[in-house]
Amino acid sequence: MTLDDLRVFAAVCRTGSLSAAARDLSCTQSAVSQHVKRLERELGLSLVERHTRGVVPTPAGRMLHTAVTEGLGCIDHALRRLEELARAEGGSVRVTTGATTVRHFMSAAVVDFRRRFPQASLDFQTETSSAGCFDALTAGGVDLAWITLGPATRTIEQHPVVKLPWALAVSTTDPLAGKAFIEPADLQDARLIGLPENSTSRLQLGAWLAESGIRPVFDTSVADWDTAILLAELGLGHAVVPTLPAWSGPGHPGLRLIPIPALPALTAGWAVRRWDALSPLARAFAETVAHHCGKQASVPGSADRSRPSLRRQGRDEPSGQP
Repeated sequence: MTLDDLRVFAAVCRTGSLSAAARDLSCTQSAVSQHVKRLERELGLSLVERHTRGVVPTPAGRMLHTAVTEGLGCIDHALRRLEELARAEGGSVRVTTGATTVRHFMSAAVVDFRRRFPQASLDFQTETSSAGCFDALTAGGVDLAWITLGPATRTIEQHPVVKLPWALAVSTTDPLAGKAFIEPADLQDARLIGLPENSTSRLQLGAWLAESGIRPVFDTSVADWDTAILLAELGLGHAVVPTLPAWSGPGHPGLRLIPIPALPALTAGWAVRRWDALSPLARAFAETVAHHCGKQASVPGSADRSRPSLRRQGRDEPSGQP
């Protein structure tokens, strides 16, 4: 078997279709099928089951896919590290995160990083959830993922960077706008604008509300916090959101962010396959973002002086976590 066989097999499992894998790999469906058949002949086992709507891996296929995904990710990462060593500071950093993260957490850091490493390139890939970011990391497609931290996993390290207190976003004309802070009881039966149910922040918010005996109604769903803020400012509902500096000041004259001190803060930060395996450029970018976030609010207790605002969340250690 060859690396090409394994890469094609991984693409088939990822897309669930021979034709979709062929499109992703810019080859023919017949070529994709031949790669899979060659693996099956060599192993003496069926790796995929073919159905009218696509293919699904067999138990043997799932076992191989797990190993292939992690193995190819390590190989690709090593090849990139070697390439960057040859190119000195002219390599690239690949980051995956949500659609609005760069604006809220990385704009100053991107300018700072480009000034320090003018030959380096930054590649941002948008994902809609932390699960999507984890998949991209596991597959070796990116170096870093900026996420809302959640439960620890065996294969991904999570490094807290910044705490994000919650607030209730309302229009300045709303009856709640005059309150100094929001009590849990104020949210009982409230009609809220919320992120998708599978997002980490929504899951954490829902768990806290349930523990507090609060039953709000999420009757409007949006893809990101910025849209939730816009709808709240227009008076179309209330939104429980993390407090971000961009939403305060003259840019949002019709918006009030009322603190919810009883609600535990979110923690945002970096997810990586292995911190000690990051390229020097990727580590420099992660530390630059952490430095600029630290000017606003940082997680206390850094791991060491080489990572001033990063505290490692071990693979089997509980963490705090779109």
